[in-house]
Amino acid sequence: MASVKDIRRTFLDYFRAQGHAEIASSPLLPDNDPTLMFVNSGMVQFKNVFTGAETRPYSRATTAQKCVRAGGKHNDLDNVGYTARHHTFFEMLGNFSFGDYFKDDAINFAWELVTKDYGLPKDKLLVTVHSSDEDAADIWKKVAGLSDEKIIRIPTSDNFWMMGDTGPCGPCSEIFFDHGPDVPGGPPGSPDEDGDRFIEIWNLVFMQFEQFEGGERVNLPKPSIDTGMGLERIAAILQGKHNNYDIDLLRAIIEASANLTSIDPDGKQAASHRVIADHLRSAAFLMADGVMPSNEGRGYVLRRIMRRGMRHAHLLGAAEPLLHRLVPELITQMGDAYPELKTAQAMITTTLEQEETRFKRTLDRGLALLDEEAAKLPDGETLAGDVAFKLYDTYGFPVDLTADALRNKGMQVDMDGFNTAMDAAKDKARAGWAGSGDAGTEKLYFALEERLGTTEFLGYDKHAAEGEITAIIKDGEEVESVGADDHAIILVNQTPFYAESGGQVGDIGVMTAISGEAQATVTDCTKKLGALWLHHVHVAQGALNKGDGVHLQIDSQRRGAITANHSATHLLHEALRRHLGDHVAQKGSLQDNVRTRFDIAQPVAVTPEQLRAVEYDVNEQIRANTAVRTQIMPIEEAKESGARALFGEKYGDEVRVVSMGTQDVDGKPVYSVELCGGTHVRSTGEIGLFYILSESAVSAGIRRVEAVAGPAALSYLSEQDERLRAVAGCLNVPAEEVETRVTSMLDAQKKMEKELAELRRKLAASGGASASGTDVKDINGVKFVARVLDGIPAGELKPLADDLKAREGSAVIALVAVNDGKASLVVGVTDDLIDRYNAVELVKTGAQALGGKGGGGRPDMAQAGGPNGEAANDAVAQIEKAI
Repeated sequence: MASVKDIRRTFLDYFRAQGHAEIASSPLLPDNDPTLMFVNSGMVQFKNVFTGAETRPYSRATTAQKCVRAGGKHNDLDNVGYTARHHTFFEMLGNFSFGDYFKDDAINFAWELVTKDYGLPKDKLLVTVHSSDEDAADIWKKVAGLSDEKIIRIPTSDNFWMMGDTGPCGPCSEIFFDHGPDVPGGPPGSPDEDGDRFIEIWNLVFMQFEQFEGGERVNLPKPSIDTGMGLERIAAILQGKHNNYDIDLLRAIIEASANLTSIDPDGKQAASHRVIADHLRSAAFLMADGVMPSNEGRGYVLRRIMRRGMRHAHLLGAAEPLLHRLVPELITQMGDAYPELKTAQAMITTTLEQEETRFKRTLDRGLALLDEEAAKLPDGETLAGDVAFKLYDTYGFPVDLTADALRNKGMQVDMDGFNTAMDAAKDKARAGWAGSGDAGTEKLYFALEERLGTTEFLGYDKHAAEGEITAIIKDGEEVESVGADDHAIILVNQTPFYAESGGQVGDIGVMTAISGEAQATVTDCTKKLGALWLHHVHVAQGALNKGDGVHLQIDSQRRGAITANHSATHLLHEALRRHLGDHVAQKGSLQDNVRTRFDIAQPVAVTPEQLRAVEYDVNEQIRANTAVRTQIMPIEEAKESGARALFGEKYGDEVRVVSMGTQDVDGKPVYSVELCGGTHVRSTGEIGLFYILSESAVSAGIRRVEAVAGPAALSYLSEQDERLRAVAGCLNVPAEEVETRVTSMLDAQKKMEKELAELRRKLAASGGASASGTDVKDINGVKFVARVLDGIPAGELKPLADDLKAREGSAVIALVAVNDGKASLVVGVTDDLIDRYNAVELVKTGAQALGGKGGGGRPDMAQAGGPNGEAANDAVAQIEKAI
């Protein structure tokens, strides 16, 4: 029996031999189609190639594409486990031609692979074509020798593929396998076509037209081929099975589930084993591609899938979490083909275990309430919507999980009542929101949040993505479009732009229309109501319209610098706490592409020695290069685990817990654990370097540390090194001798300044050239020595006054120094005269003439000053008069 691995490899090898490039599966999050929640077919990654927006170095390709259909219009969740061929996760085998070969080769390749390489009997095969496509019918006759009854013409849209209302389109041709008359059902196109006898295994799309508005179609200059074969379906046929869940890959997971629960895989609870096997694949692949369980968007769909699988584990009687114990078997079956599973195995296992542990805490209570309410109703009745909402709001039950639990009871949920209760809860939350800003604008944002829901943030893993414009706001009002040179706010359904929050600034970048020439610069990204990402744009050219698909590209270099600073802040916080004490708590922060600014509760200044120790510890964590782990968990559980919250940040019921730093023997991060919704490096080594710039006071009890990390730190230190080398060049010494040389020069300068001051005092005391005005007078038997000095520093007046007092023996000394138009005045009185004259009173008299007020000192020595240096002689005259 051929294994799934062999079947997948046979398909890819066949088309490689036909000149096709083997292209790896794209991630489940589509980069190029903002209308899709998840990649749901093989052609999604080639969409822009088919439309001509992108070129590749090959014109033929083949893939095994991982797909998920569990949200939006492509939602198979409710049927999974109860039918033979419904899955949330499946693999699509495909071959593609981008303007190379067309129908002849596509049909020939398909027939040869199916009948020769896979060995399916020709008499078990039939095909469909669109009723307008006689070319395809003729080719099937020629290549396969099929009779007319084996070529079924379908007139409906089921056999005509369209990418959208306009754009590339074309007829389809499907290959069906006949399981035989023992299986109920009729051929495609018949009233019984929904039976299981005839199973579609491969769909060939002949992309030959372009459709325009109004319905006009023209031939494409280079028609193309897009095919899709469900791997699980073809594997079931080749392995002689009728049910996809019996193929070796899924059977291995089902038997692992059966072994762990001791429940027969083929008994009454077989559907539960199947649900678990399918949902394990979806959950693991989604997490490997960056989706984490949450209460919004893709994360919410993932959680629905996980919880549905976990409820079926509960139905099987699993006392402990089950799904995470099945991950090794999944890796065994699919890890070689999809190595991202192996890379993410530890994260997938941990997340599944944590989610199931939390879910089990509320599952018993929720199911008890559901059983209690259901018991009150007659058979076949409908469960009230408000009860279903209580299960959702209180116990975290998605409404489709409640519906699934009621399935075996033959009951349904009143969805209208559920939606009414949901709307009432939203109204209550809206009334309790303490908004800010213009009331009219706030009302607009509430309406947008109600209509659009939460913006899907892709920026943890992506720097570029495509989105669809869902709203445009200009001058506080919603508009349909904006044109060149307009400033506006644009909302999209999904974005890689980080919206400013938690101290991290918003991203900047470019928004470009997928079709057309319109382009806008995104100058900032902010958040409103915790749900709406607002892209502040300046339209450079063209017009952007509501509903347009746009390519969003952040400034990756700037984001990298921000991420380094932000991640370093986590390490800084913990290092400060360890060196300063547990009282340290964050009181504000800002991380941009230049530096990090971090405010903490700290009563005294942080010493230089403490700062260097903190800096050393942060760099030691960076050099350790340990992985940065992110987990999603309830807020209370996160706080109980010791995770630190950010000052001033508002948290929902669930939070991201970011752990980084050195690890213990169990491999668990033990250095820094914080609640944070920002973007971070994948490992601490990516920060590169950390350097503290300064520490200062912000207010009483609050200190601020500013630092740089990553490229900014390297740039700063490089600039400092250049300055050091420039100084060394000026001093004509090696850089390492700059400090010694500068110290020596400063010592020499101090010595010279001291000698110069001494010389000036001697010169001034002797009445040299620097002195002017009066000199020595006898006033009523008292010697009065007065000098007006130019260019003498004010600080040298008192020493000079002391010199003159010592020289004269008995005297009143008055010295005025004039510098830059301002005057400094000193009055000295020898000890024998202080009973008659007070230096403080005399200096105040002189200060008035200089335009100054007051003066101070002792009775024997006082000092004052004033702005009017030109009145120096007047000041001396006033003091003389007072004597």
